[in-house]
Amino acid sequence: MPTWMVVEDEPDLYDTLLMLFEIWGVDGVAFTSGTDAIQWIEEVDRGQSDSGIPELALLDIRLPGATGPEIGERLRQSPTLREMAIVLTTAYHLTPQEERAAIAQAAADALIRKPLPRPADLRLMLQDVIDQRRAHPAGPPAPLRSGRAPAPTAPLSADRHSAPARLASSTPAARRPPTVRRLTGPPAAVPQRDALPRRRQGRVRGWLARLWRWLRGGDRE
Repeated sequence: MPTWMVVEDEPDLYDTLLMLFEIWGVDGVAFTSGTDAIQWIEEVDRGQSDSGIPELALLDIRLPGATGPEIGERLRQSPTLREMAIVLTTAYHLTPQEERAAIAQAAADALIRKPLPRPADLRLMLQDVIDQRRAHPAGPPAPLRSGRAPAPTAPLSADRHSAPARLASSTPAARRPPTVRRLTGPPAAVPQRDALPRRRQGRVRGWLARLWRWLRGGDRE
């Protein structure tokens, strides 16, 4: 079973991506903060992680702790993880300079703007990125750069998107405590519905309905 990594702090999109991973037969290594993602990379480099080596990293650009480009930069420094395909995502409007800087810092293979495409299109897009990375693997690790990509400051409005469907809000959601979630392993690794905080239980029906509309292709604007 392939393993994909996702770092996303928007709760509904985080849950939806992990659900799609499970539907697609993909094991997920997921984080809600850049700090946790960097810590996991360090554990992998020390041989202290028992999770599979992901072939793809889907990184939100704006995250608590380390940013998506900083996580991508650290992945490229890892002797174990440096050949992963890296895809950046953002709901923010980036100037051409900001976009080039983010992609360059992460040595990313692609940047996808939110709202994300329909699941079938997203799956094909991500698999194509993985195939391209396999065909053109990364070279030796480069030294860390001192510069950082400029942080985006303005959310991208829905009418400026050309993506065929909208799933996540284009405005940043309230932060939640950092967590790590894997789809495989002992049962304790995946929280059960009755163990979820009440505010998340209250949102389950809403994001399931939105996922259903997304899968049917009816949630377009």
